[in-house]
Amino acid sequence: MERRLKVLLSAYACEPDKGSEPGVGWNWVRQIAPFHEVWVITRANNREPIEKALGEHPLPNAHFIYFDFPRWTRFWKRGQRGVHLYYYLWQLGAYFVAREWHERVGFDIGHHVTFVNYWLPSFLALLPIPYIWGPVGGGESTPRAFRSAFSLRGRIYELARDLSRWLGEHDPLVRLTARRAALGLTTTEETAKRMRALGCPRVEVMSEAALAEEEIEQLGKLPLRTALPFRVLSLGRLLHWKGFHLGLEPFAELQRAVPESEYWLIGDGPERKRLERLADRLGLDGKVRFWGALARARALELLAECDVLIHPSLHDSGGWVCLEAMAAGRPVICLDLGGPAFQVTDETGIKVLPLSPEQAVRDLAAAMLKLATDPDLRARMGKAGRQRIQDDFSCDKKGDLINQMYLTVKTGNKVDHPLNS
Repeated sequence: MERRLKVLLSAYACEPDKGSEPGVGWNWVRQIAPFHEVWVITRANNREPIEKALGEHPLPNAHFIYFDFPRWTRFWKRGQRGVHLYYYLWQLGAYFVAREWHERVGFDIGHHVTFVNYWLPSFLALLPIPYIWGPVGGGESTPRAFRSAFSLRGRIYELARDLSRWLGEHDPLVRLTARRAALGLTTTEETAKRMRALGCPRVEVMSEAALAEEEIEQLGKLPLRTALPFRVLSLGRLLHWKGFHLGLEPFAELQRAVPESEYWLIGDGPERKRLERLADRLGLDGKVRFWGALARARALELLAECDVLIHPSLHDSGGWVCLEAMAAGRPVICLDLGGPAFQVTDETGIKVLPLSPEQAVRDLAAAMLKLATDPDLRARMGKAGRQRIQDDFSCDKKGDLINQMYLTVKTGNKVDHPLNS
């Protein structure tokens, strides 16, 4: 049996029972700990939920190092305001903490997992051990033709994001992070191209997302629906780049062909009023329901009452909701972009090329109509989706994959098969 490696994990965001970045950090710890000893550097404000979770479900091989700057030095950070600057500084401070721990422990591998962002550096790359960067994302962009539909706030956000990414790609420390990585993992091929351009010698595409076996089992028990009304669901924060307007417009087309249909949106955010006004203009009164932000358990209950997930995100590195929908046996309609395009296959859903807004709306409407009128197709796609999650996106199997990845990086051998498919 191979000896357990000593792994140092950088997870700025790491919190149990959360989605997005905090869920990524926590799930990677859970996937690594059965195989190796893992020391996790994370923020001090994650301590309470982590220790509560460990009290209920211990991880004997996981050790947590909590680090933050003193409160008086971060008075200027409020929520998401200033988060990227603070994260940059935190990474620098975490390096010195990591260096001290490396002298005491003698780590075999360093690994950065959150933030899932390729245009900000990770100073763990400076330690004298093999270093893995990612999976990271952020290389995805909203196609230019789709930006005109955004609010002023949305267009400013996209320009600021483009500028931040350009500055990051020209940051010498980001380039140093890329060049020193023994392996760069990216969530999408778009980010992989950018990471190769930064000088990363070896890049593989690997989703950061995976579902726990208990989640897969729970979602797998949800029965498929055949009764009317046919329901389409979208779930996520109501942000401009999530593209939920590209769900409402084709749904209006579906309504004319299948009057007994409904569209449920779960989530809240700055675009809610704009989306509600759009639903009114499209004449969808009584057919579209905005549920607002809900607890995850309640959201999954509503997923069981829907037939199809539509996730028309315009630059999503992840797309965890697509995995949850497939695990629940619900086909996914998405744009052929970013993380969802990697997760969803032709057997588990319908991907629409984003050539223009008008074409995308037509094709999304056609996809809705096809699934609305063919319950057998929905059932086949649902079965294939559940199988794909079990084969490629379960935490247990992802843990096996990560274990092999560590051993190959440590020994310098080449991986003889894709890290994910």
